[in-house]
Amino acid sequence: MSDRLPTNLLVSALLRRVNDAGGMAMVLAKGDAQAGSILVILNDKGRFIGMVEPGRDLEGHAVLVPAGPGDTASPGEVTAYWQRRRTRDPDMWVVDLDIPFAQRFAAETIL
Repeated sequence: MSDRLPTNLLVSALLRRVNDAGGMAMVLAKGDAQAGSILVILNDKGRFIGMVEPGRDLEGHAVLVPAGPGDTASPGEVTAYWQRRRTRDPDMWVVDLDIPFAQRFAAETIL
């Protein structure tokens, strides 16, 4: 048995926190409710700033790991990246956040 909360609960908490803080958050793709991975698309005022996903550092601590194309990617490149990832991992959730300090919201909620 894992001490990790179900993925659907983590995603729901993230959506609620961002929306309550005046930002926008939406699920672009639903994955496995219990153990799916989470890919978070980070935006600030509609400008793409990156993608992150939960991972581990060298000491085994939970961290957000950069993923996908860099912060200069076009919307088409971002969409193509997460759709390719979903073909390899259909259990993965894709969540789009648009709020200042989006990475902080993700880290505080899903780590």
